[in-house]
Amino acid sequence: MSNGGKGPRTVALVGPYGSGKTTLLESILFASGAIQRKGAVAQKNTVGDSSAEARERQMSVEVNCATTKYLDESFTFLDCPGSIEFLQDALNVLPGIDAAVVVCEPEPAKMQMLKPYLKRLTDLHIPHFLFVNKIDKADGSLRDLLEAMREVSDTPLLVRQIPIVEGGRVTGFVDLALERAWVFKPGQPAELVDIPDKDAEKAERFAMLEKLADYDEHLMEELLSDVEPPRDEVVADLSRELAEGLVVPALLGSAETNNGVERLLKALRHEVPEVKAAADRLKIEAGADTVVQVLKTYHSSHGGKLSLGRVMAGTLKDGAVLHTASGADARVGGISALKGEAQIKLTEAHAGDTVALGRLEGVVTGDMLSTSKKVPAGPKVEHLTPVYRLAVEAADRKDEVKLTAALAKLREEDPSLHFDQNAELQEMALEGQGEIHLKVAVEKLQSKYGLKLNTHRPRVPYKETIKKGVTQHGRHKRQSGGHGQFGDVIIEIKPLPRGSAFAFLDQIKGGVVPKQWIPSVEKGVADYLKEGPLGFPVVDVAVALIDGSYHTVDSSDAAFQTAGRIAMQEGMPNCAPVLLEPIMHVRIHVPSEATAKVNQVVSSRRGQLMGFDARDGWKGWDTVEAQMPQSEIADLIIELRSLTQGVGTFEKAFDHLAELTGKLADQVVTAKRAAA
Repeated sequence: MSNGGKGPRTVALVGPYGSGKTTLLESILFASGAIQRKGAVAQKNTVGDSSAEARERQMSVEVNCATTKYLDESFTFLDCPGSIEFLQDALNVLPGIDAAVVVCEPEPAKMQMLKPYLKRLTDLHIPHFLFVNKIDKADGSLRDLLEAMREVSDTPLLVRQIPIVEGGRVTGFVDLALERAWVFKPGQPAELVDIPDKDAEKAERFAMLEKLADYDEHLMEELLSDVEPPRDEVVADLSRELAEGLVVPALLGSAETNNGVERLLKALRHEVPEVKAAADRLKIEAGADTVVQVLKTYHSSHGGKLSLGRVMAGTLKDGAVLHTASGADARVGGISALKGEAQIKLTEAHAGDTVALGRLEGVVTGDMLSTSKKVPAGPKVEHLTPVYRLAVEAADRKDEVKLTAALAKLREEDPSLHFDQNAELQEMALEGQGEIHLKVAVEKLQSKYGLKLNTHRPRVPYKETIKKGVTQHGRHKRQSGGHGQFGDVIIEIKPLPRGSAFAFLDQIKGGVVPKQWIPSVEKGVADYLKEGPLGFPVVDVAVALIDGSYHTVDSSDAAFQTAGRIAMQEGMPNCAPVLLEPIMHVRIHVPSEATAKVNQVVSSRRGQLMGFDARDGWKGWDTVEAQMPQSEIADLIIELRSLTQGVGTFEKAFDHLAELTGKLADQVVTAKRAAA
């Protein structure tokens, strides 16, 4: 049932942390002859996860790429990280692939962990299979498992294989499309056997055919007429309906023991569409021009920059000049097929190939490139908003410029990392998708770029304001031979409504303070407001200059600035200063069964619930809206993920400033004074 040989295809392995994707990649490479001996994640010797950060944690922290041949057809597998903290890497590559294999464990309670992947694949119209891994360790009901899968998949699930169970353990499976059965053999290929329960197989096969017939009138007619459809027709239907995103076939196996892996490879070979389907999704017209989509960027401390690119159309030759949509040019400095860290040099790559391109300066992940200056627009990749923040500083101050350059390279590799410098707090911060995400970033900065960093929890941008007004005299007089200094002002300090910032009013009459010195008074007042009596920037205050005096010789800009500052310094402590904390509007997205617990979390963190509703487009999920103090959401993502098997997330935006009083305010002020 060969398709007559298809062009190179690229398949992503996606799914939650711990489901066995890196082990599956190892099994695929072994089954296809790309490696002679399998490595193991625990032994830190797999083709994927070769970085120090991945091996230390025994988890993928970036996309692993490996190209192999199976039955003379070329496949590139992209093993995507399972941790939700590294989801951006998967989102970057999805638009450029032909199909995905969603890997999961045979545990119904863990099915909600598939939702972030299944939802995106369906939305992007990417064909995908489910591969139930570790099936030999399953101890629950397959029906319960399938029902849980159906709950999280927006695309109808198609049961392609059913398990053979002996003594309560899965010992093999029946392929319903091929009407064949295999039993697992330790350390050997699975053995083809007679179907043990033909009645059960016929019932399940008929259910599969009914699902296929929902989208095929001819097949429906055959079933209604009790005509057994030919096997080739069934496989052709599977292939078409997979490609059109109408069904999600579910396959069984065990990557650790290699069982079911070859059947998975054969399904991929027969049923996954060629690159033209992916190019059509991206509206790329096949023609003489070469088009490349950049899926991932790698920087190594010794090998320089590599851009992982999918050739969507045409032929790419080493040394070719590629144009970007922004009008910049980049010359290809080497083409390689990847097998983990290993690079196999090529002179050219063809439509469908996924290859590493050397020295494409100025090119970033997500860019579309073309030999023509008419560059396709490319996909709109979803960019995750940051949910965790970490303050960083170079341990050695002379490394600060080097740190900025290294962070730029890190962000090229991972666009979900953000970096900003807050002048008010005098603080640099990394933002990303979680605690481990940022720890890995800090470790990369040290291992790749030799930068040692100090890190700490970010400061909260507290402000202060006043609750009552005063009139205050401020005089600066100094005589020290020759010209002295003299500035004399009377000001009124008053509170303003929240959100009014600062207002300065000139109410001088009769020229008691000459006009040229009035801006000087304002400057002195504004300078003081950078740090009020509680130690924080002052907001929502009006200051009116109502009186004063001057000296024809000794008055100056500096003298009136100082007088304005003295008046503020002496008057502000008498204005009932109060601390203000930033309140954020938060939208928390979680599976519906976690909503009640999330409401409790919001309340325990001094939050105010604003309500909740079904999450738009996410079946079985809710969005909880709340207002929460910024100080309370620093580690919110950690608690959310512990409640939701790692899938909960949130978005935040500044809403307003609110008074903070009592013990909490005292602690903030005391900590500020201690730091000062």
